[in-house]
Amino acid sequence: MKKKVVVGMSGGVDSSVAAYLLKEQGYDVTGVTMQIWQDEDIFKKEKEDGCCGLSAVEDARRVAECLDIPYYVMNFKADFKKSVIDYFVSEYQKGRTPNPCIACNRYVKWESLLHRAMETGADYIATGHYARIVRLANGRFSIQNSVTAAKDQTYALYNLTQDQLAHTLMPVGEYDKQQIRMLAEKIGVHVAAKQDSQDICFVPDHDYAAFITRQTGKNSEPGNFVDESGNILGQHRGMIHYTIGQRRGLGISAETPFFVKELRPKTNEVVLCKAEGLFGRVCRVGNVNFMAEPSIHESVRATGKIRYSHAGALCTLHPQPDGTLMAEFDEAQRAMTPGQAAVFYQADYILCGGTIEGRG
Repeated sequence: MKKKVVVGMSGGVDSSVAAYLLKEQGYDVTGVTMQIWQDEDIFKKEKEDGCCGLSAVEDARRVAECLDIPYYVMNFKADFKKSVIDYFVSEYQKGRTPNPCIACNRYVKWESLLHRAMETGADYIATGHYARIVRLANGRFSIQNSVTAAKDQTYALYNLTQDQLAHTLMPVGEYDKQQIRMLAEKIGVHVAAKQDSQDICFVPDHDYAAFITRQTGKNSEPGNFVDESGNILGQHRGMIHYTIGQRRGLGISAETPFFVKELRPKTNEVVLCKAEGLFGRVCRVGNVNFMAEPSIHESVRATGKIRYSHAGALCTLHPQPDGTLMAEFDEAQRAMTPGQAAVFYQADYILCGGTIEGRG
């Protein structure tokens, strides 16, 4: 009997080819688009490369027809609101910079979709991520880098559980983007040349502060810009307008540029520094999800990524009694930002990852 797999289809080329590859491999494939948009008026305005809006449904439906597979739209609006939007707003209000795509992967695209898929009798879910799932010699599952560094998406998947990995397929991880587009052209799906989505889907205009204000019904209170010694440099518009490393939009005149170094919610202060003040070698990482190992009890070497676009840098992980990790990098890193993920690799697979809590 064929194994059943539910493919999360965003209407893009990657998930479309993932569905094709799995069907070619002999799986019983069903396509599903996750309905997560909260305000249809906003999502009707999305760009054509949006991954989660109304146009994605039409694109995914046409691809499913081309591949001759069943296709459904499933409603996950409540899950998305709770696990992604509310989390996003709450983190910004705490002076942190969240990564909503990581939360969406963990709690919506996997936890919610996997549960729904299992209820329908599926054996697996699948996505179009550029990553690979491996089972290591110790029996644990981990995420392995894709064959193409240019599109590698492993960083955003560090938070998946062992059970989720055991029931997930990622066929696209064995290909590079050009190969995926060529396959899409070969099978004749209309999204072969569709551009990749780059934006946070629920803030299509990039104005995070305005979005948070609309969600909460409250304006962010102005406060003081201060330097590292506490001297007042000027007034800020409200902390939700700023993130660590930011230079533009500060409105502070100086011979050498200022950058945001720290956000202090308790005093409503935004700390500014010169460029060199952004660098540090140590950060504290909490909410750690162990992947390749169940835990670590002594210091280990790894390569750490502190943001999606970070190339990765050698570091030593020091486990702490409270369950956090202290990541000590060999060389100083720029703008280690509370709320962002720090993901640690050994060889080409994920050892563990967590949320940056602050500099050490």
